[in-house]
Amino acid sequence: MPAWGRLKPEQSLTSLCTGNVILPTSPQALCLLRTSALGDVTHVVPLVRSLQDAFPATRLTWIIGRLEQRLVGDIPGVEFVTFDKRKGLAGLINVRRQLAGRRFDALLHMQVALRANLVSALVRAPLRIGYDAGRAKDLHGWFVNRRIPARVGEHVVDAIGSFIEPLGLKQAHVRWDIPIPPESEEFVAAHIREPRPLLLVSPCSSHTVRNWLPNRYATAIDHASAQGWQVVLCGSPSAFERAFGDAILAKCTSKPLDLIGKDTLKQFLALARHADLVLTPDSGPMHMANAVGAKVLGLHAASNPARSGPYSDRRWCVDRYDAAARKFRGKPAAELRWGTKLEYPGVMDLIEVDAVIERFDAFAAHRNAELRSGNPGTTFPRPASNPV
Repeated sequence: MPAWGRLKPEQSLTSLCTGNVILPTSPQALCLLRTSALGDVTHVVPLVRSLQDAFPATRLTWIIGRLEQRLVGDIPGVEFVTFDKRKGLAGLINVRRQLAGRRFDALLHMQVALRANLVSALVRAPLRIGYDAGRAKDLHGWFVNRRIPARVGEHVVDAIGSFIEPLGLKQAHVRWDIPIPPESEEFVAAHIREPRPLLLVSPCSSHTVRNWLPNRYATAIDHASAQGWQVVLCGSPSAFERAFGDAILAKCTSKPLDLIGKDTLKQFLALARHADLVLTPDSGPMHMANAVGAKVLGLHAASNPARSGPYSDRRWCVDRYDAAARKFRGKPAAELRWGTKLEYPGVMDLIEVDAVIERFDAFAAHRNAELRSGNPGTTFPRPASNPV
């Protein structure tokens, strides 16, 4: 079955009426707007795949951030227009120049931010699809004329996937297939040479309050090493992530392989695809790892894993979101507005080392059972895609 599903026949005859806009059932050109961040851009890829399956002749243009373009900019069949927010007005002028004289059947405005609104104003499209009122902010509603269905309890992947519904489609299945070049696989081969199970640790989120404590990471790493696992640390070359990694290494009694600042985004995808398990907080690397089929031991207290955890499999995550809601908001998580973030100093202290080790041990036992049964579904090599 293709990764999309049509709506009812009466909703897609010769054309699709969306309010006052008549959209052809096979549009000539669509524009996608989601510039950042890495995790959210990863969430857009299944939507792209659904559009490609449903409308193979439609030209797709994606306005994307400079860093994010390095992650997905080689997806075949998509034109990428890079918006460099660091350049301010010059960045907007560059987008306007690239879109000059262009017209699209629809804009999928998938970013809620004032800057994104300014970018959206450069796109000429009669149908402008945006978030429902409950999820919109920063004047988002002024720049759209059709909204996605208002739903509560959705994962972000499903919320973004609903942007194709005003086009007469349903995202029935999810797949990524983000290209990984051969040189990235060569990077892995050069560093991962032992046949031991591999734990990949990406300890940092761009939201620093979501980061776990370095000494607790060290304890979990030492435990995995004692079980015979190879452990690899990875992260960006930023000064913060380098210092964070050094703090972890200073507390370790084992010697994990330190690749912080040495791997590119594509090389991280290759590492994650070869890893047996990825340990990380709610971050871009969490969703990138999930996209290539890796199992993820996610650390959640500041955010709700049901909304923003690894989409495909959350069995191995540690969830302290409800405990955080009770401590910092005085009520259970079920009484919070869906999507509420609990980014308070100290929130990640709620995640105990023993809880992480318990999830690691549970995964290791599961992996060993699969190996004994002759079904090593959690070991590398992994497929390039992760169908759901």
